[in-house]
Amino acid sequence: YLRSNFSPRAAKLSLARDLNYLCAKDVDSNESGGTQSEARGAGDQLIAEENHEAVDTCEKQIEVVKQKDAVAKNLLFQDKKKSVWMCVVKHDRQIDTKKLKTKIGAKQSLRFSGDSMGLLKCAKGCLTPLAIQNDADKKIHVLLDVYFKDESPIGVHPCGEAGNTATWTLKAADLKKYITSFGTTVTEIDFENLDVPKNDKDKGGNKKKKGGKGKKPQKGKTTEKKKVNKEGIDVKKADNPFLWYSQCIYRSGMLEKYDVSGCYVLRPWAFNIWEGITQFFDARIKLLGVKNCYFPLFVPERNLTKEKDHVEGFAPEVAWVTKSGKSDLKEPIAIRPTSETVMYPYYSQWIRSHRDLPLKLNQWCNVVRWEFSYPTPFIRTREFLWQEGHTAFATRLEAEEEVLTILGLYKSVYEDLLAIPVIKGKKTEKEKFAGGLYTTTVEAFIPTSGRGIQGATSHCLGQNFAKMFNISFENTEKKKSFAWQNSWGLTTRTIGVMVLVHGDDKGLVLPPKVAPIQLVIVPILYTKTKEQVLKKGEELRKAFVDAGIRCEFDDTDNHNPGWKFNTYELKGVPLRLEVGPKDLDKGTATLVRRDDGKKVVAKFEDLPKVAKALFVQIHDDMLNRAREVRDKRLRKVTTWKDFVQALKDKCMIMAPWCGEMAAEELIKKKSGEMGPETFDLGEDGTDEVCTMSGAAKSLCIPFKQDPMPSGTKCISCDLGYPDREAKMWCLFGKSY
Repeated sequence: YLRSNFSPRAAKLSLARDLNYLCAKDVDSNESGGTQSEARGAGDQLIAEENHEAVDTCEKQIEVVKQKDAVAKNLLFQDKKKSVWMCVVKHDRQIDTKKLKTKIGAKQSLRFSGDSMGLLKCAKGCLTPLAIQNDADKKIHVLLDVYFKDESPIGVHPCGEAGNTATWTLKAADLKKYITSFGTTVTEIDFENLDVPKNDKDKGGNKKKKGGKGKKPQKGKTTEKKKVNKEGIDVKKADNPFLWYSQCIYRSGMLEKYDVSGCYVLRPWAFNIWEGITQFFDARIKLLGVKNCYFPLFVPERNLTKEKDHVEGFAPEVAWVTKSGKSDLKEPIAIRPTSETVMYPYYSQWIRSHRDLPLKLNQWCNVVRWEFSYPTPFIRTREFLWQEGHTAFATRLEAEEEVLTILGLYKSVYEDLLAIPVIKGKKTEKEKFAGGLYTTTVEAFIPTSGRGIQGATSHCLGQNFAKMFNISFENTEKKKSFAWQNSWGLTTRTIGVMVLVHGDDKGLVLPPKVAPIQLVIVPILYTKTKEQVLKKGEELRKAFVDAGIRCEFDDTDNHNPGWKFNTYELKGVPLRLEVGPKDLDKGTATLVRRDDGKKVVAKFEDLPKVAKALFVQIHDDMLNRAREVRDKRLRKVTTWKDFVQALKDKCMIMAPWCGEMAAEELIKKKSGEMGPETFDLGEDGTDEVCTMSGAAKSLCIPFKQDPMPSGTKCISCDLGYPDREAKMWCLFGKSY
């Protein structure tokens, strides 16, 4: 009857009959001998109906109903194995899904299910427990808030269609009987207190035996496990860098997991950092004459396959659209992994003469690269944000000058904005961009994992794509020439590198230039001086904002100062200002640095100036510390024995190399025989361990080359490769 053509009154009566049958009360006049009006009257006793304007949230529903405390919020959760739970809770409940997972014994993390239509035929915003009859496969378990006791009223929508123009209020006991009549289980849960009682179960789920009276634990031992902190970081960075990283990005409010593996929700704390990076870089490329544009997300198959090396390089990563509704598309459409083949057919139309050059375009967009075994947020994801510049020139000299100019800007993003040292260099033929002439790169280093990571790349494409897409022009001598092209890109990976390099055991450590909040004011409040302290705090906030500092005054009263200190340390805010009654008496306040914990006391009137100076010092100190750590772990070797030891010591390696691809492949193969590295991600990551290759690959050929001693052999000669004299120093290492 929920999805039938019954009138609301007929549907209500039908539900009343079901409920009365379950409660052993005969309402149907055909069975009891009563009249139809008597049946309706009995139905009204069981179900109180309020008609109102259409609502799609609990907040709106509360505004239009009389029994406000009876309104229930209905939420649908599922795990990766598609087990589904419907939570029917008091309208103002906030649910901690991690605690709920433990409470109900779920094996995997819970997330919101967006399939209420597929599971229960309920439109978005119209979920109701009365639709449980549509759960034909019995996939759903109902969790009912203990707030709704048997005789308590509970208000729900009568149908799962769009509109929600009525609220039915019935007893919780009657609702439970209705739900269980379809074979669905109902479990009562105390959502207000989801903590699992201590010592009540052992690891196997068996009840523990209670100890005798007066029995005390042995000295030096504890009888219960330490409570796990779900708000801060509870693993040390050095012990498990991957689990630490997972906790950092989720618990600090940077990311949220999404239902598609390898895709993530960028919350404001992360997106604000990305905006800072985009503004920094965008302003600088515009000074070079680059203009922003936007090209479509989809790539026709015929365009993608035009350049053989290019399509082979990206083939495993390409996601394809093959259907529209239930019909097959005439031609599969790729979702862009990069945009050379999207943009260049139009370059061939726009470029006709040398007067049309140079053409310098850039777009800020998303791309999709699908094929990899383990996604790492920010570092290696199936969808990510980036900028991609695509330029065309009349001569090779112009193109090569721009390649290095852009690479210099990428270095500036890392070092001048994010306080991360990088090494500039050129990729080997094996590692260069598919279809390009050569690739330049900036490489960073992650000390805790001992792995290098590609920061950004600037490619000289030569004339290869120009010939494929006929990007030609009439030169000054009135002859046909092909354009020289470049492409260059910087992604949201920058944020992940920043977290990995600077973060510590307390959480994020943000460089001041990209921190969404550069300074937070935390008042120390006492009843007698509360108003004065709050007033001074607001005055200081205005002074900081007027000085161009991104400042927040946390005058909330639901947490104490210690909790706030920990929260803003977790989020990585560069400076914290503490203001209390003693500070008012002295006319000073204390600034606390996030990067090293040092404190600086300054007069109220000097605080903006002091804070600005500290931001400069913090940036420089963060960069210098990161460079010092990297340089200590950058090891120069000339023998394979030292090469292997350097890998074991989590170092990047500068080794002599002959420049031959076969030698490079042999180095990677032999180093890979050390075996992969496995890391346990625990409950904050996926349910599987993270396994990463133990092989060392070439990261780049650094532009800055130390003199090569005469007679130095390629590092591969120790592995049985034919004797070759080394031609250059090459940077090798494990990578992400």
